Amino acid sequence: MTANAKTFAVAGAEAIATKGWFGAHKYLILRRLSQAGFLGLFLLGPWFGLWIVKGNLTSSLTLGVLPLTDPLVLLQTFAAGHIPALTAILGAGIVAAIYAAVGGRLYCSWVCPINPVTDLAHWLHMRLGLKKGWQPKRSTRYWVLTMVFVVSLATGTVAWELVNPVSMAHRAVIFGAGFAWMIVLAVFFFDLFVSRHGWCGHLCPVGAFYGLLNEKSVLRVSAANRGACDDCMDCFEICPEAHVITPALRGTGDATPIITHRDCTACGRCIDVCSQDVFRFTHRFADRPVDAVDGAEPFDAKRRAA
Repeated sequence: MTANAKTFAVAGAEAIATKGWFGAHKYLILRRLSQAGFLGLFLLGPWFGLWIVKGNLTSSLTLGVLPLTDPLVLLQTFAAGHIPALTAILGAGIVAAIYAAVGGRLYCSWVCPINPVTDLAHWLHMRLGLKKGWQPKRSTRYWVLTMVFVVSLATGTVAWELVNPVSMAHRAVIFGAGFAWMIVLAVFFFDLFVSRHGWCGHLCPVGAFYGLLNEKSVLRVSAANRGACDDCMDCFEICPEAHVITPALRGTGDATPIITHRDCTACGRCIDVCSQDVFRFTHRFADRPVDAVDGAEPFDAKRRAA
């Protein structure tokens, strides 16, 4: 067994021993139920004739009353030189307001149907002990996002929707379209063989856009009990955006234990795999240094003493 595979095999083992298997996978299970639930709402109509929601994650109408539109698609429509319907503008406003208030990248970890695909690719990547592979800068996704608008402007089309893996996954499940499955499989094999966490972490323009909505959102993950950290590194191993953990856990930067970085998807896996219960969900206004409040020894001080 290679070093990567061995490391992955034991990541979260302490948490399982301490909290039990369910306790160490609680948020992962809830995320899968959430993702399946959102997809299921869209499938009830075409599969069973129960039209609670008509449309897809791009644009939908719930109970014949509530319009919801992906704001990224709306902006591409404007860039393409088209004026969308008023209901589409209203729907995009509703979606943008919700994600900006609660957490933009919640979309990535709790709604997006591609997330289970990339999670599976990562699991296999680590299980097989494959090398990290090509790692473009995380800012690359913002360049891709910019190109999405440039292409829409140049072609007069909502160009990204022609290849968007999220839309393709939806079509593949409903219609069994061959080309749609090819797009989904391309993302899977890219993350498996080319770049660890490559699609969601480095390239996806949808994640980049919702990350921008994440700047001032309320829901946050906090390393509230960071003084208890035993430096096992399981949270870094399991987190799809591991760079967001360091400032909160190590006490660097503004020293707040709250993860404030826009890239955090609030997936809750760091909470799951931590046997010391260092992490928890909180809100962005609870930004006091919990080490001092709880009487725990600060993380940095503990490391210096060691």
